[in-house]
Amino acid sequence: MRTLCASTLIGEFFVIGFAGLVAMKDDSLTMGTVWTVCGIAMLLSVLLCGVITRPGGIQLGWGLQIALIASGFVVPIMFFLGAVFAGLWWASVHFGRKIDEAKARWAAQSEAQPQ
Repeated sequence: MRTLCASTLIGEFFVIGFAGLVAMKDDSLTMGTVWTVCGIAMLLSVLLCGVITRPGGIQLGWGLQIALIASGFVVPIMFFLGAVFAGLWWASVHFGRKIDEAKARWAAQSEAQPQ
């Protein structure tokens, strides 16, 4: 699960950075505000890669997905990209858990077989 989720989060890192470049064109936002918000979100996406397997890591990831979708109010394409990454996050968590369960079953079977 960790590999799939981390891949999604790294992809989000780049999307957030590019969204910041687009948001800079909005005259109502200062460059400092844009990069403070984007920097925090980018840092969070990288830090989450290390805490995915810890308690609350998946929930923090969902919080980032919600924030990514909500950023569509500033950069409208982020409604779509945020939804795409939320779907990828769900798939990463869902299928990652299935892969982890299959690995655990395989390890238990190989330990139970005499050599």
